[in-house]
Amino acid sequence: MRIWFKEGNPFGFLFVRPRREEYLSRYVLREYARGRSLQEVLNDPYVRNRSTPRERDRLFERPDVVAAIGERSVADLKQALAGVHADRRGPVVRLRPPAA
Repeated sequence: MRIWFKEGNPFGFLFVRPRREEYLSRYVLREYARGRSLQEVLNDPYVRNRSTPRERDRLFERPDVVAAIGERSVADLKQALAGVHADRRGPVVRLRPPAA
């Protein structure tokens, strides 16, 4: 006896992310891209009212969210390091050991 499924894979629902999670990740990424801190976005009433703490934690399992946060963090780090290196390019003062 064969069982035919009109919708395709009978277990396909296991691999689909809920729409609510998709909308939440889009909002977090959009607000983060606008320059808000990640902590500020996660404490936003829109996010807190539409998700559980577990769902907010699960955002960091999404490759698109991790990639976007990582790109900005790397860019911020490079900018900070460039500022440090620019400060170091000034006059160099060498200390001599005391004369014996």
